[in-house]
Amino acid sequence: MPRNLILAVRQALDPAFRAVALKTVAISAALYALLIASLGWALDALTLFDIAWLDWTIKAVAGAGAIVVGIMTFPLVATIVVGLFLEEIADAVDSRHYPNKPAAPGQSVASSLVAAVRLVLVALILNVLVLPLYLIPGLNVFVFYGLNGYLLGREYFELVALRRIEPRAARRLRGRSRWRVLLGGILITVLFSIPVINWLMPIIATAFMVHEFDAVERRSAEV
Repeated sequence: MPRNLILAVRQALDPAFRAVALKTVAISAALYALLIASLGWALDALTLFDIAWLDWTIKAVAGAGAIVVGIMTFPLVATIVVGLFLEEIADAVDSRHYPNKPAAPGQSVASSLVAAVRLVLVALILNVLVLPLYLIPGLNVFVFYGLNGYLLGREYFELVALRRIEPRAARRLRGRSRWRVLLGGILITVLFSIPVINWLMPIIATAFMVHEFDAVERRSAEV
């Protein structure tokens, strides 16, 4: 698994990936700026008590909370972006590392986007439901990385797997390697939470899961 991550990071810095990286960063930055602008507008219009210092305090707390939530949910929102370039990224990995494999039938951009949006909606709902647990020091770390690691691992693995196999087969393959996929998802979530690096993580995560899928597929064929 560490080797596959290193391979993904190295290729993400290649000239062939620069165009995808620039597009991914630009779209992610635009979404993040839109989110911040929307929050700023909403908070500026917020007046609850007509008491200046009290309303200012509420706005400050709400703004800080919104920033924290934005940081925590960024991995999920960025997953939508990768749906636009999934085939481009995965094909580049296959071309460089697995040239002898048959070309992947692939899936449409619309299918990738629908799957990514579905993940984001489910993840947002689950993160809201466990929000009280995020207030408990120590436990919040395990809940955040465990929950989002499971979701990101599952989604990225299946997004990549569906390029080559049917949905039911993809789920079975993931089920047989559930712990490996979970650990991969946790690793992706950890890297997504690191500033600057997280802007490139949709690309790195996709490339990483292409390698992971190949490893799981080969291991399954040997059993």
